[in-house]
Amino acid sequence: EAVEGNMIITVDKMNLLQAAMIHSISWKESHRSFCVPDFVEIHTPERQQEYVQNKMNCGSKFYMLVEDMPVGVVSVKECLIEDLYILPDKQKMGYGTKLLRFAIEQCTDIPTLWILENNTNAKRFYHKMGFKETGRIHAITKRINEIELSLA
Repeated sequence: EAVEGNMIITVDKMNLLQAAMIHSISWKESHRSFCVPDFVEIHTPERQQEYVQNKMNCGSKFYMLVEDMPVGVVSVKECLIEDLYILPDKQKMGYGTKLLRFAIEQCTDIPTLWILENNTNAKRFYHKMGFKETGRIHAITKRINEIELSLA
């Protein structure tokens, strides 16, 4: 009989470290080109485990996409999608699209998300998935802004 090759599971205490490892590895890889090395390197699995746990304590739901092994994570809080990370060697294989579609279904209202304005890969991916800039901006540092995208 046909078996679904991959599944999306809820992150809990049992698999939290796995989720944190994906988050750490992927975050470092995606931010390396525009963040200082010291800042990139502090994003260890232990630090990201604390980050994920804190977000879950504050009402975010984390999900992990598992194929033969865990390949990606995403979080959803009401209609805010965050923390969409796919392991670097598993990117460009449709996992991000699958996780994002799943996350969109979990949203209670029009899905929104924030990306760093200089993250061109993320911008291209979300535009392809139908997200548009809303015009809302957060200043992260003096030099870098986060921009809001919405599926409206």
